[in-house]
Amino acid sequence: MSNGKVVTFNPLDRLNLGASVTSALLQSEAVPLAGLPRFVGAGIYALYYRGSFDAYRSLASQNREAWSQPIYVGKAVPAGARQGGMGLGDNPGVVLHTRLREHAESIRQAENLSEADFACRYLVVEDIWIPLAESLLIARFAPLWNKVLDGFGNHDPGKGRHQGLRPRWDCLHPGRPWAARLRERPEPASLIESEVRQYLG
Repeated sequence: MSNGKVVTFNPLDRLNLGASVTSALLQSEAVPLAGLPRFVGAGIYALYYRGSFDAYRSLASQNREAWSQPIYVGKAVPAGARQGGMGLGDNPGVVLHTRLREHAESIRQAENLSEADFACRYLVVEDIWIPLAESLLIARFAPLWNKVLDGFGNHDPGKGRHQGLRPRWDCLHPGRPWAARLRERPEPASLIESEVRQYLG
């Protein structure tokens, strides 16, 4: 009830449907990021950290007893979705598994992270709900690598396209070969780390 007016709950409202998807993800088991078995489907996922990187100490402590605070949230959609068709009816293949495998490789390449310190939750979802569920998860958790350290999910821009700035993620976690070929950022890694510590509190 709001201002004396009864609010009718609509279970088919898109936000309520999106919330049911995010709830299903969060109720699923968190599993090690390393060595995920191959599976078919598109969907959403959350990555969790429980390592010893000093700037992430407060985040890691939240995940000691249970995986409760994601460091990154993302999605993997069928190829057709990237052309505006949402991939409806397309066979998604193994896009979600591939995306998680790519993230694991980025973490392995980083000089100061260990794949063994990461877990993930993932959920295969009907194409139409994927972007909404991702947005709701980001709004709810404001994950560090989504909000402060951009660039974790980036790909190699390709030959002849390395004129852009190095992502902030790669400044704090150097090691990806393609990122080393990009132009250095004006702010030092120490400043980025300070912003991370302030954000995490």
